[in-house]
Amino acid sequence: MLIGRKVPNVTFRTRVRDESVGGPNPFRWQDVTSDDYFKGKRVILFSLPGAFTPTCSTFQLPDFEKMYEEFKAEGIDEIYCMSVNDAFVMNAWAKGQNLQNVKVIPDGSGEFTRKMGMLVAKDNLGFGMRSWRYAAIIDDGVVEQWFEEEGYSDNCESDPYGVSSPQNIMEKLKEKKAA
Repeated sequence: MLIGRKVPNVTFRTRVRDESVGGPNPFRWQDVTSDDYFKGKRVILFSLPGAFTPTCSTFQLPDFEKMYEEFKAEGIDEIYCMSVNDAFVMNAWAKGQNLQNVKVIPDGSGEFTRKMGMLVAKDNLGFGMRSWRYAAIIDDGVVEQWFEEEGYSDNCESDPYGVSSPQNIMEKLKEKKAA
């Protein structure tokens, strides 16, 4: 159980829009640290096996996007979607999903995912090393609540989804508030 543990200190290689770059692809590299994402905020981080994959694109990411205002009302400052994909892939996926609220974090090398203990082999799908599906509520860089899908293993034959769904996380947030 990761509750009470500080998230790993990692530098993420992101691409950000910068009109001063010019041309058809006005983006530049920008390093963003774990502190930049998590310090002084209460956030939901959800991590998934891959951008553009069916469960992630059809249910998990769109539902977090739709429920953003509900989460804000429960004291969540930001919602982050992470995957072991590079910044180009994550940005293209965010654009394709018309994201306005959820922010994507590219864990291209898998360093953050590995240090969280969630890196698994997905060679059976031709993916290589990827994230196990999980979510967490993180308060000022410390894991407050943890939502890990069952069956954590390399080359898992299925893609469990439910525990890390936004609906389940919302239910747990409301239960904790009522307690």
